[in-house]
Amino acid sequence: MIKAVIFDLDNTLYAYDPAHAAGFHAVTEYAEKEFVIVPERFRELHRQADRVLRSHAGESAAAIHSRLIRYQLLLEGEGLPIFHAPRMAQCYWDAFMAQVKPEAGTREALEALRGMELRIGVGTNMTAGQQYVKLERLGLLERVDFLVSSEEVSAEKPDRRLFDCCVEKAGCRAEECLFVGDDAEKDVCGALSAGLRPVFLAREGEQADVPEGTPVIRCIDELPSLLNQCLEG
Repeated sequence: MIKAVIFDLDNTLYAYDPAHAAGFHAVTEYAEKEFVIVPERFRELHRQADRVLRSHAGESAAAIHSRLIRYQLLLEGEGLPIFHAPRMAQCYWDAFMAQVKPEAGTREALEALRGMELRIGVGTNMTAGQQYVKLERLGLLERVDFLVSSEEVSAEKPDRRLFDCCVEKAGCRAEECLFVGDDAEKDVCGALSAGLRPVFLAREGEQADVPEGTPVIRCIDELPSLLNQCLEG
């Protein structure tokens, strides 16, 4: 019997791509205004800074998501003043967060799950601070019982350390935890290998390239019905 439902956050509880596009556009405009760096050049510098950051931090550290560090590295690489780094990060996140909006039925779905006496968690590859802000903007923070970030466990999904921590906080066995996410490798296969029961969120009608037998939903508000019909017991 399912006792806990754990959600990925980015692109699961809200649409990530429009928010990222808005944030990247804002910081690109900042670079063009302050440094006369044209958008195409900024994109290349951004890719270079990302590669340097990953070479410093490794591929399984929450630091790879840090806009502040990425912009710091970009500025250092171009010999530009690093005092712009926090301003650029704030520029990105202000525009990003303005686009973080709850999708229809998501809040109600989480309320329905809580009404079924299930514990609700979030398991996410990101630094905790930004994820709390997102959950607050989505109106979901008060509906969540626990959160596990890759920053907390020093491991990114699909590393089982993140899933194991989710199970520990859920207070039940791994097979009694449902993990809902949009990434077939990180969320579905990661959860499955750690003993949790995955559900794949297939956005915009995409084909589900997931292990056979994995339940597939198109939106979060399908989840309570799925639990009632297929995942009791």
